[in-house]
Amino acid sequence: MERNLTYFVSDVHLGLDYKDKARREARFVQFLRDIPAERTAALYMLGDIWDFWYEYEDVVPRGYVRVFAALLSLMDEGVKVYFFQGNHDVWTYSYFEQLGMVKLQQPHFVRIAGKRFCLGHGDGLGKGMTGYKILKWIFHNRTCQRLFSALHPHWAFGLGNNWSRGSRLAKGETYSFRGEDEPLYQYLVSLPEKADFYVFGHYHSHWEGNLPGGGRLLMLRDWMDRSNWAVFDGDTLRYVEIH
Repeated sequence: MERNLTYFVSDVHLGLDYKDKARREARFVQFLRDIPAERTAALYMLGDIWDFWYEYEDVVPRGYVRVFAALLSLMDEGVKVYFFQGNHDVWTYSYFEQLGMVKLQQPHFVRIAGKRFCLGHGDGLGKGMTGYKILKWIFHNRTCQRLFSALHPHWAFGLGNNWSRGSRLAKGETYSFRGEDEPLYQYLVSLPEKADFYVFGHYHSHWEGNLPGGGRLLMLRDWMDRSNWAVFDGDTLRYVEIH
């Protein structure tokens, strides 16, 4: 059977103590289990699948057994699983790769069934956002990461989870993607390399529209209230949302 399906998902925020986190994880596991492996070529996880992830050389966050089991089952059946680091699960060092996943850097261009895709999480792309870009540099800086790793996991995860609980998402604040007024939109328009489809997350807001230079942008929302993803069948990119 031809593997003509490719899935895209973002901003599940597993572990976030907001609304029903156990139900959110169960919905995500069900989504993974419902992917028809025999017809699927790849799954792209576009970042912030976990709300806070920090792994030491010999320690990773506990839990999420069913999530990893579902991902491993897909990979065992021949589905390629790719992931981007979001701004919440930036501290993935080698564990995901050891499981068989492939880490990508944004913006990532890839050809799927003859169509050109541009993919990423979407954070920090575009002009402005100086404060956030400085914070992102700190998060990615190897010296800062080594210093944080010197903390006992109990304290490190406590600090990380407290930081996460102070986020806009944890407070229940909503955001509407503003189209051409967004730095990401302007950034994608300015890229010399063009694509047929652009798929990103981070903004927690579903939005679709055509870019001036060609190509269609699809923004995925978060999983706080409903499950959502995009699927490409080799011809059409379709947004799916389940309440």
